[in-house]
Amino acid sequence: MTVDDAEAAERVTAIGFHELDTRMFRRSWPDPQLRPPERAANWVGRVRHVIATDPDGCWVAERDDVLLGIVVSFVREKMWLLASYAVVPEAQGLGLGRALLAPALEHGRGCLRAMFNASSDPRALRRYHDAGFTLHPQMFLRGTPDRAQIPVVEKIREGSTSDIDLMNSVDRQTRGAAHGVDHELLLRQFPLVVSESSSAQGYAYLDDGVALLAATDRRTATRLLWEAIAASEDVLIGHITPENSWAVDVGMAARLELHQEGYQALRNMRPPKPYLPHGALM
Repeated sequence: MTVDDAEAAERVTAIGFHELDTRMFRRSWPDPQLRPPERAANWVGRVRHVIATDPDGCWVAERDDVLLGIVVSFVREKMWLLASYAVVPEAQGLGLGRALLAPALEHGRGCLRAMFNASSDPRALRRYHDAGFTLHPQMFLRGTPDRAQIPVVEKIREGSTSDIDLMNSVDRQTRGAAHGVDHELLLRQFPLVVSESSSAQGYAYLDDGVALLAATDRRTATRLLWEAIAASEDVLIGHITPENSWAVDVGMAARLELHQEGYQALRNMRPPKPYLPHGALM
């Protein structure tokens, strides 16, 4: 994959994930929608960032100069991460998915651990399981919070680039590898809040809820999540593993709905905690 492929790759994933959502969604949920323009622009910016920082993990499958499938993977401090992986509906069943995943997995061959968020697609899950990943069910919270339930949150401040070292330290303590240069991208795309004391640290990127949250203890993580909920009208908090039940406690107290969807795929590591990963950058 090259940076020139990014916009076409975004459409491949938008169409592929829309087809999957349409096939898998529950009747009680809103009808699936194609990725809106603002989020499409963020997706393109994120993939160009990954290509610029670690191009060897990014691949496309094409026919007659038309992209049929893509995979975006990258390495951060000996951790292999899968940011995106999709094949357009009309090309599924041809073996492209397996062919694309192979060089991405090879790119992470020397890594100590691996992590990504997986959909509920049964074919993809079988592929991940065959590759040695343990699949941990995830939950998500959504809805309009009951603002009467939101407590006054203290020890929270606005974050900036000066907090990158702090955030990288928290990353290493929670998921085992720093985000490094990815924090520079995240700071351009999301507001950041930080909680710091003599005994605990944490941070959260806000995006109608949480785009990414990491903390060194549950109390700090809970404080940050309440701040994220307070800053949002309609909330979506995703990628919650059972090990992060503190997030479920907060969501229930805020009168949000709890649902189950997708998996956290891990190799040679346990689910990070207290930690709510970014959907693509983890």
